[in-house]
Amino acid sequence: MKLQIELEREADGRWIAEVPDLAGVMAYGQTRDEALARVQALALRVIAERLEHGEASPSLLRLTFQAA
Repeated sequence: MKLQIELEREADGRWIAEVPDLAGVMAYGQTRDEALARVQALALRVIAERLEHGEASPSLLRLTFQAA
């Protein structure tokens, strides 16, 4: 599964990154790279929780990220 990351720069200069396929997975960073790293880490935590609870589909076991 390839998870798309959407990035946007806020009016205050911060970056926000979001993974639309994982509800609630969004993170801010002072730089684009920081926002990317934070949202990827959060996405992996969410996926790990789903795996632990048997809620993940097999496609999540083969995962890549792609920044838009």
